[in-house]
Amino acid sequence: MINKVLLKQLADDIGVALDGAALSRFDTYAEMLVETNKVMNLTGITEPDEIVIKHFIDSLELLKYAVLPDGASVIDVGTGAGFPGLPLLIARPDIKLTLLDSLNKRLSFLQGVLDECGLSAQIVHARAEDGGQSKELRERFDIATARAVAPLNVLSEYLLPFVKVGGSMYALKGTGEDIASSANAIATLGGKHIKDYSYSLPNGDGRIIVYVKKISQSPTQYPRKAKKITANPL
Repeated sequence: MINKVLLKQLADDIGVALDGAALSRFDTYAEMLVETNKVMNLTGITEPDEIVIKHFIDSLELLKYAVLPDGASVIDVGTGAGFPGLPLLIARPDIKLTLLDSLNKRLSFLQGVLDECGLSAQIVHARAEDGGQSKELRERFDIATARAVAPLNVLSEYLLPFVKVGGSMYALKGTGEDIASSANAIATLGGKHIKDYSYSLPNGDGRIIVYVKKISQSPTQYPRKAKKITANPL
């Protein structure tokens, strides 16, 4: 399905070592993604080299910049077709991964990929704002991440309540994000904006990873319901 040599080379270029087992799992993931996409809308990207670059490498770039200790607990919020969480798990099977999404059929697809690849992760069927208020998930994770199009101030309200004090939020964004306008939201939610990492994918697409440290507990009223977040963003 995919060009494993290309994937290994591009991963090596960003300092991510993929062994034969990982490359085979990525190949299985790509095959299942394309096949399932014929009956379920998972992605608009189905050409093999584009899957490698725009899905797999785009997700793995996080490992170049983020510190993920051995056994770190990671939640991928609004995971969709599994990005960035599942590529992170394939490259780093030691992490304790949770995949959260509001659409059960996407999670069923991801469970199938996990089973085929011989990997395990916690699957949570919930909206982000509900998960962030649940005692089982709230402030339980070393790292919360998402690859999302939501503005950073909105995304922060969805992500930071999952992060334990001392943990981190990593938001994978396209270029052009007005990060400065999110300062109030990040501070209100107990975060401290540490750094932005800007880079380009091998095809030239620009990307930013926003790194926020959780320095205090998120106030209990956050996250609010989605309508309030959208109507009155922090």
